[in-house]
Amino acid sequence: MSRRLHFVGSCGVLVLVAVALWQRNGWWLLAALACGYGFAWVGHFFFEKNRPATFRHPLYSFLGDWVMFKDILIGRIRF
Repeated sequence: MSRRLHFVGSCGVLVLVAVALWQRNGWWLLAALACGYGFAWVGHFFFEKNRPATFRHPLYSFLGDWVMFKDILIGRIRF
């Protein structure tokens, strides 16, 4: 479930970044940030019952989410 929530959050980020560019409104980028981290943190706190890596390794966590997103898209990781 956590993996699915990460994936949905990342899809939401892509949509919201596109909206920010289309609307030329940076406030959508804050929504994108909240969407991406919100879905991922729900997956960690409520389903995996652990603490996200974001708090200790923010860059590693951010990059890891996008690598997982890519791996789900190409079928390397099951959705």
